Amino acid sequence: MDIFALMDAVVQRGASDLHLSTGRKPVLRLSGALVEIGERKLEPADTEAMAKAICPQRNWDELLRVGTTDFGYAHGDKCRFRVSVLTQKGARGLVMRQIPQKLLSFEQIGLPDAVRDLLTLHRGLVLVTGPTGSGKTTTLATMIDQVNKTRDAHIITIEDPIEYYHTHARSQVTQREVGSDVPTFAEAMRRALRQDPDVILLGEMRDLETTSAAITAAETGHLVFGTLHTTGAARTVDRIIDQYPREQQEQIRAQLSVSLVAVISQILMPAASGGRVAAFEVMLNTPAIENHIRKCETFKIPSVIQTSRRQGMVLMDDFLMDLYRQGRITRERLLEHAFDKKAMHVKLGGTGE
Repeated sequence: MDIFALMDAVVQRGASDLHLSTGRKPVLRLSGALVEIGERKLEPADTEAMAKAICPQRNWDELLRVGTTDFGYAHGDKCRFRVSVLTQKGARGLVMRQIPQKLLSFEQIGLPDAVRDLLTLHRGLVLVTGPTGSGKTTTLATMIDQVNKTRDAHIITIEDPIEYYHTHARSQVTQREVGSDVPTFAEAMRRALRQDPDVILLGEMRDLETTSAAITAAETGHLVFGTLHTTGAARTVDRIIDQYPREQQEQIRAQLSVSLVAVISQILMPAASGGRVAAFEVMLNTPAIENHIRKCETFKIPSVIQTSRRQGMVLMDDFLMDLYRQGRITRERLLEHAFDKKAMHVKLGGTGE
């Protein structure tokens, strides 16, 4: 079993992920489905050797110490991978996500036009949210690439690991990798404010300190892009506020109501004709949204989004319905991913039961 040949197979077959686990043949994720390849099941010695073949010493030490490690890996000039090496039942396992070499355009991703307008802003917090594997990193890379090409700005990205490499265009781009270039996201955010940034990309708002630093940066004249593993604008706002102690939540609601300029929530699903297609929810901060955030009325946000389509907002369920009517997703996928499944059944002519 040769990990380099397996990486070649990922590239040749257009797979998004490679899974290597003892007791099973190598597995590719193709258009969302798991497909076995190879002729025999992997043994512990196989996965141990594969991990050692690509794991930097610093990460191998981390693996031995805490049982898992993450890093970026360049497979020659063919592609790059985001690699997670883990320990399960005493043996090594690997999950490798292929990072496309070529940045996608807004049109290829299917991003709503309103998102493009956000890239001209000079301050505020823009959140791209969704479950793992929903394409958040690709969306953010495309947005940063657009800023890089069109604005005279200093862009700082803070990632774990760095996935897409950005070369200097009209902007100056500084990319810092957590673990090798800087110890933590929070430390990187503190330092970034002393490095003359205009735009900051924060790969993950994983703790209170990092979230607070991102909100402060957005308040003080920087455009900050961040990610959260949430789905839907209202849930995203609740998730941020819930990170804070109860006695601080009123204050943070007031801060967030003015610093948050947009939430772009996305999911990725199999397309009807093969491949995958993304669906989006877009919330833009209007006076009505600001008021609901400040007054702890996030449950009212979806209705504002639904009635503000002319302003560029769109609910996830409405976007899904548009994809279904265009024949791009099946009825099964529509109902599977809809937030309000009963209402969607009714729209489709059912009873909602």
